[in-house]
Amino acid sequence: MGFDKADHWVWDMWFADDGDLFHMFYLHAPRSVGHPDLRHRNARIGHATSADLRDWQDHGRIFDAGAPEDFDATCTWTGSVIRGDDGLWHLFYTGTRFTDPADASHHENVETIGHAVSEDLHAWVKRPGPVCTADPRWYETLGSSSWPEEAWRDPWVYRDGFGPWNMLITGRANDGPDDDRGVIALATSDDLHSWQVQPPLSAPGAGFGHLEVFQIVEVEGHRFLIFSCDTAKLGGARTGETGGIWAVAERDGSWPVAEASLIVNQDLYAGRVVIDRAGKAQLMGFDNRGGVEFKGGIADPRPLTVDTSGALPRLTLENAA
Repeated sequence: MGFDKADHWVWDMWFADDGDLFHMFYLHAPRSVGHPDLRHRNARIGHATSADLRDWQDHGRIFDAGAPEDFDATCTWTGSVIRGDDGLWHLFYTGTRFTDPADASHHENVETIGHAVSEDLHAWVKRPGPVCTADPRWYETLGSSSWPEEAWRDPWVYRDGFGPWNMLITGRANDGPDDDRGVIALATSDDLHSWQVQPPLSAPGAGFGHLEVFQIVEVEGHRFLIFSCDTAKLGGARTGETGGIWAVAERDGSWPVAEASLIVNQDLYAGRVVIDRAGKAQLMGFDNRGGVEFKGGIADPRPLTVDTSGALPRLTLENAA
């Protein structure tokens, strides 16, 4: 069945579980803007709920982009939702400013991280932002390479035990070949409000121009880092390979990104793993199949399993051909 909107493109998504319903937050943009590539600079965050990850009730847009001078003036992009110690739900999202929002061929933009809170996952209030920006001590900023953006997006917030909150961010190192600078950027916080940028958790040179839409998830007793990178953004030794949704198992408390393997090719993209009510890991993603025109839409969940036959456990599609 999946989830789609007839008059909008729908793509990246992330989830929160209140114990009763799954809440999906998704990017969407009106088809009326014309070219599908323009969806990126017209994106807003929508909200839908489901009891089974298949039959969705749409609740529409959660808030608009910011004023012309704001960090999220052009559009609002991908993020994550967690529940804080204060009992509130906290949304961390990407705020984006394009230098020429109307020109589909002009990709120059600056990405930063915004914050909003909610009592019920429906009504959201933005906090002043941005709360986190790329630090040039470790990370590439706009104009410091041939890359057309200041990559600082897709925040994934989590906490191990009762330690500080961690935010994994799509960022790029400030050194190395331009096509191979993708790293796991990191920021930390004690209270979800004040964030300190830290050195990256991985090194450039792993074969990725960027690592998008991070998630850490435990499946069958193994922890995995999930991310996406399509064919066009593979670099270094991975140039010419097929991109898509990737996973790498934790090893000695770190993420050996150079050993990441594909779960599924880029026909499905921006992958998220959701644990269903039966305790089964399900892969969600948007329809990214090529053709004359991008169609989008969230595909139905696909069950996952763990292959332990190699040096590192691998996350794979169950019954994959």
